[in-house]
Amino acid sequence: DSNSLVWEAIEEPSVDFDEFVELFSKTAVKEKKKPLSDTISRSKTKQVVKLLNTKRSQAVGILMSSLHLDMKDIQHAILNLDNTVVDLETLQALYENRAQQDELEKIEKHIKSSKDKEGSKPLDKPEQFLHQLSQIPDFSGRVFCILFQSTFTECISSVQRKLQILQRVCKTLQSGSGVLKILGLVLAFGNFMNGGNRTRGQADGFTLDILPKLKDVKSSDNSKSLLSYIVSYYLRHFDEDAGRETCVFPLPEPHDLFQASQMKFEDLTKDLLRLRKDLRACTAQVEKVCSVTTEEHLQPFKDQMETFVSEAKTELESQEKQLSETHKMFLELCVFFSVKAKSGEKEVSPNTFFSVWHEFSTDFKDTWKKENKVILQERLKAAEECFRQVKEKATYSVKPKHASGIKAKLGMKI
Repeated sequence: DSNSLVWEAIEEPSVDFDEFVELFSKTAVKEKKKPLSDTISRSKTKQVVKLLNTKRSQAVGILMSSLHLDMKDIQHAILNLDNTVVDLETLQALYENRAQQDELEKIEKHIKSSKDKEGSKPLDKPEQFLHQLSQIPDFSGRVFCILFQSTFTECISSVQRKLQILQRVCKTLQSGSGVLKILGLVLAFGNFMNGGNRTRGQADGFTLDILPKLKDVKSSDNSKSLLSYIVSYYLRHFDEDAGRETCVFPLPEPHDLFQASQMKFEDLTKDLLRLRKDLRACTAQVEKVCSVTTEEHLQPFKDQMETFVSEAKTELESQEKQLSETHKMFLELCVFFSVKAKSGEKEVSPNTFFSVWHEFSTDFKDTWKKENKVILQERLKAAEECFRQVKEKATYSVKPKHASGIKAKLGMKI
């Protein structure tokens, strides 16, 4: 039938809708919750009992108004270590504003004394809120452990990242083939320039503070600096990948050197000591919560926290060992380069040592990039020239000479 529609020819296939539902079903619209302060009933009589001082009452009141949560959400988050609804920032605010022992005693005393009394004045909202928080089993101990777990992960990762940068930079400066070749070139050209000077010619080495000054030594026509010449010489004589994408910068990266120059070993030591002290406090809190809590509320807190404490101890010991090894590596590097501590320093600081390298590496990299571009252009020109010559050779054809000797004539007769 010419008037039939495409839909008449189509049959709906049998389909497995499970995955489809999972991907495209509408998520349930979350019920917009009132501020927590609205969930605590205010007394019909205007008179309420205020046990907190004005400033404290205001602070708790502001927190309550900012929390669009139910108390059961908070309890669930703490007992189940679940921060999907109540985030860590909120837990931090709740922990910082929790009732202190003397406040709690006053609140509980009032509740006890007004129990079964007719006409007794109710507590003000902030006092009610603090009391409800205190009813969550082991609120303070549990939240301390949850918050410390988050802090520990951040702090230990920060220390680890800093130590990795220091180790990477130290290893490159100690044994990087490019570093040693560059220093060799500086020494060779420096000795040649000072060749006529008995006091400075033919030195066995030089102090590192010379490196940032290489850019200030100009050629006789002022077109090049000693630094740019050394960079060019290094790329053209020692780096097979010069001008290619595979060309690797031979010094530590300026960004790494800058970060290394800002680090202090005493700060890293303090960070790890503070983590060790807080981990001891967390371990004590985990033991305390597990010893006093009911069987109903023991899990998942017990298993998760005991696993965390065990792993944290191992991780902390590992980073303490890494710190010790990195510090030793750095001091050996200072000896390797004959760098001495400044007056007033017990030992060479990362700032003293790496600042010189940072300045030199930054200057070197700028020139290195430019020179690589120049070499790339030269390579392209050479390739184009080679291609042109090959093309010319191919188009130049030699016409064969016609034979005209006796042999040729005899051959034709035959």
